[in-house]
Amino acid sequence: MSLPRRLRLAAAALRAAGLHRLPKPPPAELRPKGRLHTKRRDAAAVRHHYDVSNEFFALFLDDTMTYSCALWEEGTEALEDAQRAKLELICRKLELEPGMRMLDIGCGWGSLAIHAAREHGASVWGITLSEHQAELARERARDADVADLVEIRVMDYRDLREERFDAVASIGMVEHVGEARIDEYAAQIARVLEPGGRVLNHGITAIPPQKGGAHIGGDFSNRYVFPDGELLNLSRMVLAFERAGFEALGVENLHTDYAETLRHWTSRLEDNLDEAERLAGTERLRVWRLYLRAARNSFETARNAVYQLLCSRPLTEGASAVPTARRHEPARRRVPPERVPA
Repeated sequence: MSLPRRLRLAAAALRAAGLHRLPKPPPAELRPKGRLHTKRRDAAAVRHHYDVSNEFFALFLDDTMTYSCALWEEGTEALEDAQRAKLELICRKLELEPGMRMLDIGCGWGSLAIHAAREHGASVWGITLSEHQAELARERARDADVADLVEIRVMDYRDLREERFDAVASIGMVEHVGEARIDEYAAQIARVLEPGGRVLNHGITAIPPQKGGAHIGGDFSNRYVFPDGELLNLSRMVLAFERAGFEALGVENLHTDYAETLRHWTSRLEDNLDEAERLAGTERLRVWRLYLRAARNSFETARNAVYQLLCSRPLTEGASAVPTARRHEPARRRVPPERVPA
């Protein structure tokens, strides 16, 4: 029997046995290559999630284009109001004042940077790994008349060098850092923060204790939604900032606020399915419809939470031989003045 004939018979036997070449991964799937959490791999993973298109995200986000947990205070019904309340809460915790320099790590479409500049007069550097986000963020800053105060760069946090800031915010970005890099991340923030400055880290966490302090998503999340995403335990996050020389000033849980935010996002996307399919395609839209519901379920069933961790350098106070209430400003009171016994 000739060699070509033997090869054809072998190929036919393999086909009969059900052995075929695996099909190419669908466009909605990403399996990043290379070492975990390098700059190149992180950039590819982030862009896979955020570069669906700006128009797609606008279908379910509010008009501030804020893609993180809103703050649902009593009486709040509109997503726009809840997101602005969250942005203001961050600025107040950072104690922003006119002229202060703020770094916004993972700035998204610029909502926090614009709010901090417009409402508090801060000068803001926003950094993102998505060129699509950066382009729209710059446009939105111009439309808000704060382009002179807001600078948006496509940049990895690890590439910060000589820059110094009075305040640092990182909103919904720590999930992309990874447990192996979280100490480096906190140390980098400490390096660029001026003495007396504050940092607010806002991120989703895993509630059940995890081996190694971090939960790595399953195949669906890792391949279709957030490649290489990791949810740290709160204790691991605090430890990283303590190792970087910070003192925790406050930890606030917005767990139920995120469940409500996801209900609004899901409802808005469902109201725009035809346009969403046109922008993202049938398969990608199917992924997002499932992802938003699964994310909401993780908060409703107490698997995930979201925390705001506010830190500064360790607080010091000059020696004093007599009692003083001078430093106990109203914002730090735990009991309203009228409730304090005379």
